[in-house]
Amino acid sequence: MSRQKKTVITCAVTGAIHTPTMSDALPYTYGDIAHQAIAAAEAGASILHLHARNPETGAPSVAPDDFAPFLPRIKQATDAVVNLSTGGSLTLSIQDRITPAKTFSPEMCSMNMGSMNFSFHPLASRYRDEDWKFNWEKDYVANSDQNIFRNTFRDIREAAETLAPHDIKFEHECYDVGHLYNLKFCMDIGLFKAPIFIQFIFGILGGIGPEVDNLIFMKCTADRLFGEDYRWSVLGAGGAQMALATTASQMGGNVRVGLEDSLFISRGQLAESNAQQVAKIRRIVEDLGSQVATPDEAREILNLKGGDRVAF
Repeated sequence: MSRQKKTVITCAVTGAIHTPTMSDALPYTYGDIAHQAIAAAEAGASILHLHARNPETGAPSVAPDDFAPFLPRIKQATDAVVNLSTGGSLTLSIQDRITPAKTFSPEMCSMNMGSMNFSFHPLASRYRDEDWKFNWEKDYVANSDQNIFRNTFRDIREAAETLAPHDIKFEHECYDVGHLYNLKFCMDIGLFKAPIFIQFIFGILGGIGPEVDNLIFMKCTADRLFGEDYRWSVLGAGGAQMALATTASQMGGNVRVGLEDSLFISRGQLAESNAQQVAKIRRIVEDLGSQVATPDEAREILNLKGGDRVAF
């Protein structure tokens, strides 16, 4: 693909991996999620990738009642594109996980393009028993080594067909090269239409590693499979976040940052907020000669339906 003129920044605000003990900056109340999402948009994020949490315990939630308090606040305060996760739980069914998107009809939602071992259990050893703020956290993290994040071909079809009437653009999350071939198969049978939006994900235990060689390999594979029919972005987990985002921006791609993907702003230093990460990658992208896309430019690049057609 020819180099894109504008770089779209996505901010993944809270996610379902990190827990409140790991960073005081991680938002989990309705007010904090809204505040940090709005600040991230003001810092330059044109897409806000959103999960919900139980506001009392900080535990991940896919309940629409836990999205409803903050989605209208974000929409009223910013014109950023809202992208709702369909991966908010490693144990619930696909119908449970797509319920928020079905309820609120956002412009975008995520879709993991294959089942995988998705684990973050090594993080548990970094904390003493007395360090955990909530009693669910330790077991949630330590036992993630037994989870298979399920996204079968039937699951993917069910999500695509259920959400098709809503005209939602998927952020196709590809954690390994096989997920690209899964996506190509799904396009060939008519589940998704071009231009598709692929999020290359590196550095999650169970997926492809965060090396630049792997980014080049994934990009070359996508070029071969999809030609001009896709747009792409890069998510580097943990310490790979800024380095891979910088590389992707110079390769003509888009970028994703946020406390869902990394709790840090630099090596060993916890980020103060999502907006701090957005501001850093925006500064890097602009200093290297690129321009950051506005929300409306992101809508044009990704062929989105528009913020006037959401249900919140």
